[in-house]
Amino acid sequence: MTRQEIAVTGVGLITAAGDTTEECWDAISNGRSGIRINTLFDTSQLRTEWAGMVRAPLRQDLDRCYALAERAIREAFAGADFDPARSDRRVAVVVGSSLGAMPTLEAEHRRFVETSGFDHTAVANSQLHCVADWIAGEFGISGPRIVTSNACAASAVAVGYAAELLWNDEVDVVLCGGVDPLASLSAHGFTCLGALDPQPCSPMAASTGISLGEGAGFMILERTGEAADRGARVIAEVAGYGLTLDGYHQTAPDPTGEGAARSITEALRTAGLHADDIDYVNLHGTGTPTNDVVEPKAIRAVFGKAAPPASTTKSMIGHTLGAAGAVEAVCCILAIATDLQPPTVNTRGLESATGLDIVPDVGRSAQTDVVLSNSFAFGGNNASLVITRAGQARDESVAARRVGARAVITGMSAIAGTATSTEETVTAVASGTPLFGIERIGSGGSGPCDPTQESDGKSMLFGKANIRGLSKGINPAKLRRMDPLSVLAAAATNELLKKFGKLTRAEAEETGVIFATGYGPTTAVSDFHRGIVEHGAAGANALVFPNTVVNAAAGHLAMLNRFRGYTATISTGGTSAIAALHLANRVIERGAARRILVVLADEFPEMAARTVAGFPGYRGVEEAGSGDGMVLSEGCAAFLVESEESATARGVRPVAELEGFGAAGDTGGVGRIDPDGAQWGAAMSTALRQAGIEATDIDLVVPSAVGSALLDRAERAALSATGLAEAMQHRFKNTTGETFGSASAIGLVSALSASEGPSRVLVSAQAYGGSYAAAVARRLS
Repeated sequence: MTRQEIAVTGVGLITAAGDTTEECWDAISNGRSGIRINTLFDTSQLRTEWAGMVRAPLRQDLDRCYALAERAIREAFAGADFDPARSDRRVAVVVGSSLGAMPTLEAEHRRFVETSGFDHTAVANSQLHCVADWIAGEFGISGPRIVTSNACAASAVAVGYAAELLWNDEVDVVLCGGVDPLASLSAHGFTCLGALDPQPCSPMAASTGISLGEGAGFMILERTGEAADRGARVIAEVAGYGLTLDGYHQTAPDPTGEGAARSITEALRTAGLHADDIDYVNLHGTGTPTNDVVEPKAIRAVFGKAAPPASTTKSMIGHTLGAAGAVEAVCCILAIATDLQPPTVNTRGLESATGLDIVPDVGRSAQTDVVLSNSFAFGGNNASLVITRAGQARDESVAARRVGARAVITGMSAIAGTATSTEETVTAVASGTPLFGIERIGSGGSGPCDPTQESDGKSMLFGKANIRGLSKGINPAKLRRMDPLSVLAAAATNELLKKFGKLTRAEAEETGVIFATGYGPTTAVSDFHRGIVEHGAAGANALVFPNTVVNAAAGHLAMLNRFRGYTATISTGGTSAIAALHLANRVIERGAARRILVVLADEFPEMAARTVAGFPGYRGVEEAGSGDGMVLSEGCAAFLVESEESATARGVRPVAELEGFGAAGDTGGVGRIDPDGAQWGAAMSTALRQAGIEATDIDLVVPSAVGSALLDRAERAALSATGLAEAMQHRFKNTTGETFGSASAIGLVSALSASEGPSRVLVSAQAYGGSYAAAVARRLS
């Protein structure tokens, strides 16, 4: 089946170079740098005071992240002449971010460290998945919402996820982009690594470090034929993307450039194009010595001596971290629209030693039909996008079209709360033995959040993971650099491989990793920021900082197991597991991967635990055995998803397959949920429709059922509207507690692991803020 191309019908951009797309492009194409003195926070202890700081007046009632996103999104929708709130088309939000609302989180965590008090609502409303929740509420978008967080490749990964949704006709329009604000945490982090340039950065020339930047870039994506039908202007087309793992180092790229070259090659293959079709390359081009040596190697490996002109726009706007992929994709779209290739500036009078044709100083006029954009990230993540002029010819003989491969699950594991194995978890769920207990979580506190005041101010019901026990079997040399979230991810992976068989080296190297988490590396972020609060720059720990990026766990898994394939990291609250499984299935179905390990995990240090426990409906210590109310737990799960052809070749039997997915969301805004469950029901109905079955075909429902009266009422309404009110339910959270990102995965594993389990299961999930997902699974053995 030939894929319909993806049109870009609107763009929005705000960076240090300008407050609008037009202002940004005028400055960038003419080589005017926006890197200036950073006045947002104290830089006296940092390696530099220079940054790509946005000057535009932003809404003061919003975190800087949301305010930056708002400016770019309004411009993108206006350019596309499209209002999602007034349209009956299916619209999704896919956004990449590394930091999210970090300015708010930094302020609340500082308050917590200094006084032990904090505003739990502000913290809850500033989690990474809330970026998509805020956008959906502000712009009236009720379709699927996804947040990708592969550090500096985050929004390039978002473009890939958006493409999968459109290629598979699961939505009609995607608001896709990236946003990140300048934040003290990341500035201190890159300072302690010695990676910041004391002067405005000089990539591909002096190469003495990066300049941090901030901004937002968004695109309106829709299928080209449908865009034409509504009379929309097609600015360019997203033709292909490639994602790969290095599995080499936490922060440094593979010195051979091999992983980056593979991501470029895969992007070209997906697009149905060849290396000699590329007219211009927008380099990752950060300005660090390692990047500026390795990326040219990857370019030469793919293009040989005939490499096309290249440049790095980071020389003018700084490194916008998770927003970089989308910001630079917009620049590539504009390069095509104007036939102008942007320059690299601030060379300090030095000739580039890369051997590439680096466009210098001012933009170069040249016909530009096909552009490649690279984004690389901590954890050895490589992302490449191919963007073309509308109507660009494709070589269908090499294009990675949807080939209709069947994706199956060939292994699974789940560990919740105090359990240390899948067997212990499944046995506890079957017997109803709680995997949580009374845990001491700190000194309590007298601030706005004091959930333990009805007991002793120091204890709460909590399923605390046994990190020491779960660490057994992990390479000790690697373990000392891992945070608790990475340990959980590794434990789930080890459990799966132990039960379902190790992969050969060749099989491992072609295996990808999609990591998903509801809330991310909260211990690493808290520990790193605590050091800054208590000791300034001297307290910034260079061993901890690499683990503060959400995709660090995926990087550790790659290094531990030699995984080198496709990769993405998703942080969408409680819907994260279903979103990750959905992406893995779609990528395998179109033949872009043979095998992907999907790993889910969440962990909660004191401030995170107290945030959750601060909401109504949390079960008190004196109600430990009542079964009423929510109980927080840590947990992890893993699935090996592969093509049926691959499973047959390896001689393994599939255990299950996922037949249908659905996702939708409320539009009430961050932290709100519609009690009528209408959108939750829509997600369930879509999953049933994709599976081609009726509600009566479902043998068992794995509900979200967290113990919150409001959420449980909404889910009951959704089940009733879908015809599932009377279906048997697997209420596993009475045993495991609420593990958020991994919860639906743990429920699915425990349901399918019963010796005489159901043949067909519907899994339901929700995220704080009114995002819903559902999946239909069929047991195969």
